[in-house]
Amino acid sequence: MAPINRSIVANIPIFAGLSAGDLDEILRDARSVRYPKDSSVFDQGAEAHAFFVLLHGHLRVEKTTPQGQQIVVRYVSAGELFGVAQAIALRNYPATAIAVVDSVALSWPSTAWTRLTARFPTIAAGALQTVGDRLQDTQARVLEMSSEQVERRVAHALLRLAKQAGRKVEHGVEIDFPISRQDVAEMTGTTLHTVSRILSAWEQQGLVEGGRQRIVLRDPHKLFGLAEGHGKPDGERG
Repeated sequence: MAPINRSIVANIPIFAGLSAGDLDEILRDARSVRYPKDSSVFDQGAEAHAFFVLLHGHLRVEKTTPQGQQIVVRYVSAGELFGVAQAIALRNYPATAIAVVDSVALSWPSTAWTRLTARFPTIAAGALQTVGDRLQDTQARVLEMSSEQVERRVAHALLRLAKQAGRKVEHGVEIDFPISRQDVAEMTGTTLHTVSRILSAWEQQGLVEGGRQRIVLRDPHKLFGLAEGHGKPDGERG
């Protein structure tokens, strides 16, 4: 297997400030893996055999509850560390990661985690930041689901995705990966029927523009007002 060129990770935040020699050492145990669209990187409950950094593409992380309900936990974008079960002392992956588009990731064996984080504290710090950010995000979503009307939850979800993976287009900000109304429903703890009604109403008002697995935020400012409860929601409550 050919060695991985350090230039492909030079702009990834978790590796910022490391020398060429350090990067070469870190990459010695890594391998580059391609994941076709809709393929699984790892499955919920499987042994955590590796940890990863996404180089290209987007992943959807989803979890199945004991009651069999599917929940979209988050999306992973290029440059992010993921699958770090070792960082929270888990032997198995707590969720499933699926490629939303054709994606490429660097993979390290789990056995390398302790050595690399001891040798390079910036990796441990990056992992801690990643876990902390995701915990904060999860707490915010739990609070939203327990206390907010569904329109506000959907607005929060779209704004969160646009902040993470939005790109400016002629009519607003497009979420830069395929996302369906069912995905939005699974992110916000509601039904496809409810999300469809809300987005259809928002399309009529010019707040969003939809298509097949495509969402453009045409008026993020008004959506922010809805998310914060400053606007009058025009969808279905639930």
